[in-house]
Amino acid sequence: MSIPVVDFGACSLREKDVSEEQMISLSKDLETAFTEVGFVFLKNTGITQEEVDRVMAISKTFFLQPDEEKQPFSRKSFAGSPNHGWVSFGIERLNPSRPGDLKEAFNITSLQPDIKWPSEAAKGFREIQTSFFQRCKELSLRVLKVMAFSLGLDPEVFLSAHRFIGEEGNCSTLRTLYYPPVKHEEVKEGQLRCGEHSDYGSITLLFKSSVGLQVRQRSGEFLCAPAVPGAVLVNIADLMQRWTGDHFVSVLHRVLLPPPWRPQHPTVSGFLRAAGRRGADLLLRRIQQIPSSDGRRIHRRALQSLIRTKLNPCTSLKSYTHQEVFYQFYQHTVFTFWI
Repeated sequence: MSIPVVDFGACSLREKDVSEEQMISLSKDLETAFTEVGFVFLKNTGITQEEVDRVMAISKTFFLQPDEEKQPFSRKSFAGSPNHGWVSFGIERLNPSRPGDLKEAFNITSLQPDIKWPSEAAKGFREIQTSFFQRCKELSLRVLKVMAFSLGLDPEVFLSAHRFIGEEGNCSTLRTLYYPPVKHEEVKEGQLRCGEHSDYGSITLLFKSSVGLQVRQRSGEFLCAPAVPGAVLVNIADLMQRWTGDHFVSVLHRVLLPPPWRPQHPTVSGFLRAAGRRGADLLLRRIQQIPSSDGRRIHRRALQSLIRTKLNPCTSLKSYTHQEVFYQFYQHTVFTFWI
């Protein structure tokens, strides 16, 4: 089964209004993709290649610095923003059964003016990253609006859960990942760029997928995701699957190492993790109308159970408090490009 390609032009960031006829057609295409595959390519989103190139250029500048230059920006060194900052090579493991992933990362969880930003070698880092943060937020909200429409819901069900993206106290995270060239003779058995995992939020937006990205099909086999120039690869994550009663599906994916004979290019990627902490009562009332995959409907008791229990559908999911499981309606905006 291949990943569908859908024209998102009707809801592009360049458009102010969309007709009901266009919304119906687009929502049907997204619903089909998200229920059958879990992934879809969106063309004509309104985010330009120039914007993408600027983010990738400044990210590459930061990551290519010596580790001692990046160390002052290490994660957990920012008071009040424990997830903000640089994560060194090989520290994280998306699949705990494998060795550390062969990547670095930089997390942006605060847009406050007093936060410390790289500025010496990576001039303009803050301005470029925060600008793209806002653009990803805008596109994410438009995708969520179409998704709500496809479920027969008021768009505010999803939009209100994300209305505090980028504000103080919100857990949204713009995260850039760096895949440097690797020496295959030094790679450990089973080690990958990113181990098998499913995203633990609502959606992921991926710009220009890198070679090596694979998506697991219903058969259990992994499908190589092609590169579709100018398109955004969108996938459903675990919490969205849970909240829609398995109507939308979240599937495993991974990033393989390049074969030894292929020339290697450093690749940078990232995602915006948007957390909604309010509007839970509205969501509780409205999402109960979403049909599950077997025809049953989610009801208040099931959602209350979700609040009381920790959501743990995959090994990559971290342990959150009972309230965070429900209130933090995670949405990822992932962007990946060749440098």
